[in-house]
Amino acid sequence: MGGFGTTQLENCIARHQAAIPALAGIGRQLQGGTDPLALYEPCYPLLEQAMWSGAADFHALLADYQALFREQEALIAQRGNDERHRFILGIPIADRPPHLRACLESILQVCRRYDYGGKRHGVWDKIEVVVAEDSRLEANIRRDLELVAEYRQQGLRVHHFGLDEQYELLHALPAGTRERLGRLLTTQTRDKFYLKGQAANRNLAYLKFLQLTEDKDRTLYFLVDSDQRLCVNRQTESGDEAVYALNYFHYADKIFRNSDTLMLTGKMVGNPPVSPSVMAANFLNDVSTFFTRMSQLGKSRPCQFHGAQQKPGDAAYHDLAGLFGYEHQQAAFDYACRLEGDHDHAACLRDFASRLNAFFFGEHLTRRTWFEYGKGFGQLSPARTVYPGNYIVNYAGLKYVIPFGHLRLRMSGPTAGRLIAAEIGPRFASFNMPNLHRRTTEAGLEDDFRPGVEVGREQIDLANEFERQFFGDLMLFSTEELVKRADVNRPFSHEAVEAVLDEKEAELLALYRQKHAAIAQKNRQLNERVFESGHWWLDVPELKEALAQVRAFIDNIERNFGEHAPAWQEIQSSAHRARRKRQIAEALMNYRAERDAWDSLF
Repeated sequence: MGGFGTTQLENCIARHQAAIPALAGIGRQLQGGTDPLALYEPCYPLLEQAMWSGAADFHALLADYQALFREQEALIAQRGNDERHRFILGIPIADRPPHLRACLESILQVCRRYDYGGKRHGVWDKIEVVVAEDSRLEANIRRDLELVAEYRQQGLRVHHFGLDEQYELLHALPAGTRERLGRLLTTQTRDKFYLKGQAANRNLAYLKFLQLTEDKDRTLYFLVDSDQRLCVNRQTESGDEAVYALNYFHYADKIFRNSDTLMLTGKMVGNPPVSPSVMAANFLNDVSTFFTRMSQLGKSRPCQFHGAQQKPGDAAYHDLAGLFGYEHQQAAFDYACRLEGDHDHAACLRDFASRLNAFFFGEHLTRRTWFEYGKGFGQLSPARTVYPGNYIVNYAGLKYVIPFGHLRLRMSGPTAGRLIAAEIGPRFASFNMPNLHRRTTEAGLEDDFRPGVEVGREQIDLANEFERQFFGDLMLFSTEELVKRADVNRPFSHEAVEAVLDEKEAELLALYRQKHAAIAQKNRQLNERVFESGHWWLDVPELKEALAQVRAFIDNIERNFGEHAPAWQEIQSSAHRARRKRQIAEALMNYRAERDAWDSLF
């Protein structure tokens, strides 16, 4: 067939052309003398479609797919004059070394398997990583530094953007500019320059990006949260499997070179990207369904909780999915047991119970999201939500910052997305390259940190996060309505902001009260189903610890969502709501002035 350097292309065509006939045509072009570099791109969607069809040998195709990319990279390097974008990735991190390790490992694996940009002097030339430190504990900062050094040795160009460097870079800005940007960046003093919040930490990382940028026309900035991994999950009969099947850098580069996109965002698969404070009602449905089914099966029978897990639709995990325009989902989803080998229902119940309290960290046992190839990786659709753990901007797109970090509210990405979409329309786009979202790591809950979640010996307190969720929702849906009524390029008026806030406050209070009543009822029903119905598990001594874990889960639901829950009391307090509404109104009215000050940096 072709000339030197196309062995993988030739072998791939020979192996798969019978099953994928269109490859034969590419083979004829290669034999006819067509420039080999022009023939890799048409191969990729053919292999992708076959790979994700469910009818082919996934891993054999994936290996050839990755090998084709590496060979293409070698030919690009051989010819020189590579004008594709380089990437600077930013990872905000706060007291979560196990998450940082998993995130860095995923970046390394994508580099190894796809080799975007190739290596120079043992280092991937077009990939640079900024670890933006926001940890409070010195021990965790040391662990982060060790991880940075470890991954440097493996060929990643990684920078540790530490607290002192952040402070100095911030204070290198002119005093007037720094004052105007205080709520976007932070006003923390040097001795407390930690746990600034994900938005402030991410925005400070932008200053480091500017310092590292050598060619602003050929640099893309990729923001990834530490609990994200650059891979996706594939559903198999034995459970879900993480696979490095997406070449993020290759496709993002193509999109920015071939369109006028300023900001690109991808969704997430795996654990839901929302707080447990908005998932409790549907999760209780699923837990009750598990115990109802378990009661009918008996202790010693072989476990029946296996097989392909149902694929929930969009936002199926969200108690208030209708607020986002999603249709009603089925009432309950079955649990898929993760145990392998022969085991009975007592073992299944024991493992299920051991995972229950991870829910309060955001892990959903029954409504995870799986990757679907759909129409491929090049298809763009208008976006309305920034997924803070997975978005890419070019230099001009750095202006479209995630604001309001000083309020420490949840839903900052969707809120920013509504503002950005109103300003730049389809130049803010979504593509089908999600990251794998893992709320917890193999290290366990004791080595995890989640802002707004306090963990005691047996008690988990979501009060801070729950309160920030309600008022984050209030800000989001007020902003969504506000940009329909007012020009986002001009300051919002006090009258318009207050009118919208009052409307949305009334709507959300009614919905949260309905949800509160539903959670209370479902939690009582779960308690009765597990502990008051005389089922077989109450008479099994080896399930004593598992039942204690279920009891702790029920108690934690009551503690966080019951009538006397601190967050619920705050949400019910008209005085507290008035204070929060004043903060939100002020932030919205100042948005344009803060954006103007931010834009001046670029």
